[in-house]
Amino acid sequence: MMLSTAMHLALALAAGCALSFAPVAIAQDDFDTLSQTGADPVLPEPDYISLWPQLKVAEVIGWSDGRAPAVPDGLTITAYAKDLVNPRAVHTLPNGDVLVVQSRGPEGAPKSRPKDIIREWIMAISHGGGGPQKESNIVTLLRDTDRDGAVDERSDLLTGLDSPFGVAWIDDTLYVAESAAVVAYPYALGQTEITEGPRILTPLPGGPINHHWTKDLALSPDGRLLYASVGSNSNIAENGMEAEKRRAAILEIDRATGASRIFASGLRNPNGLTFHPETGALWTVVNERDELGPNLVPDYMTSVQDGGFYGWPYSYYGNHVDRRVRPERPDMVEKAIAPDYALSSHVAALGLTFTNGSALPTQYANGAFIGEHGSWNRNHFNGYKVIYVPFEGGRPAGPPQDVVTGFLDGDSALGRPVGLGIDGTGALLVADDAGNTVWRVAPSDGTVIPQPIGTDMRAAPALTQ
Repeated sequence: MMLSTAMHLALALAAGCALSFAPVAIAQDDFDTLSQTGADPVLPEPDYISLWPQLKVAEVIGWSDGRAPAVPDGLTITAYAKDLVNPRAVHTLPNGDVLVVQSRGPEGAPKSRPKDIIREWIMAISHGGGGPQKESNIVTLLRDTDRDGAVDERSDLLTGLDSPFGVAWIDDTLYVAESAAVVAYPYALGQTEITEGPRILTPLPGGPINHHWTKDLALSPDGRLLYASVGSNSNIAENGMEAEKRRAAILEIDRATGASRIFASGLRNPNGLTFHPETGALWTVVNERDELGPNLVPDYMTSVQDGGFYGWPYSYYGNHVDRRVRPERPDMVEKAIAPDYALSSHVAALGLTFTNGSALPTQYANGAFIGEHGSWNRNHFNGYKVIYVPFEGGRPAGPPQDVVTGFLDGDSALGRPVGLGIDGTGALLVADDAGNTVWRVAPSDGTVIPQPIGTDMRAAPALTQ
């Protein structure tokens, strides 16, 4: 839906802009979004003074019977699980069982600025909110006993969680990254219920303000460490740097002791933590900052260096200074690392999975799938799809390719892709939080891998499964 003139006035008021009561004219944006993909994206001049935010919000209408996203020739897409409530992440266990994390953000966060109220309203529309809401914050197990690509058993392992997102499994222990802690549950493969309570492995930055509440989780290739992503508590530190302690960062956690440290920082909202199966390097996708215009700043995919700083909030894409941030920090700008691969502005990349060892056709054999949740702060939609980026030698090596599309129907959204994974047969799974579905994308010829590979084991074949 396009926002009304009254809504634009409210947004401008919330942003503290001077107002003119002339009719709102939304300029048509003919910017080539593909020019903002790859290693050397086009970065236009930032817009620091625009009176009218450029907004277009896709109202969620859901999937009617028989409708599904589109995929290219050679692939087949089916609904793996329906009637979910905000499925955000998918995770395959070593026995082939799939965990689906259904999650809704924490309630009751204070609003630090008037426009936070407007933003919350926009997010509700773009996620299909409104009216009575079904229970979420659940981890559900899906089991395909005969490996035919259809779920035969479904059970809720955990309920009543605190806005969960990332999960990991090793040594008969299931780790869950909730909004304010990583917790651990005893869990043996094959169980269809968890009856014991959790222990807190380590706290994570949480409320009362919890602007980017999704915390992803990845297990190191040697199985000793966990890596948790923690998004910023603001757009550009407008809540003060005290509110950003241990945020906009990836934390490294010792599984044995729960001790943690900042592994990398300056990452505004990292998600999709994944180790590359060949190199063992940690990769992430990152949502960059808003309110610099519709074509800044590109979201991105990048490898993550130990001790690396990636710019937020002082600069973007390396040393491009954000003049809104005070005080300036030229020392931090100087050491900011430019990301590896731009994904275009405001696509809201949230999911990442590598394809090595999957059953997918040859053209998808060595690369990364990325789930783009979709824009709301541009006048043309961007994202709302799953793309594929080919790799060579453990690095991106080509332009992005659209793979799972059809989430938009005019100005409405049928669904929105979030987390991605490879199931026990080697097919791609796509969590669609607005469509309340997990989609399965498989080779049309029915190819499957010989045995399941757990999400946590894809970069660690030597680990005991």
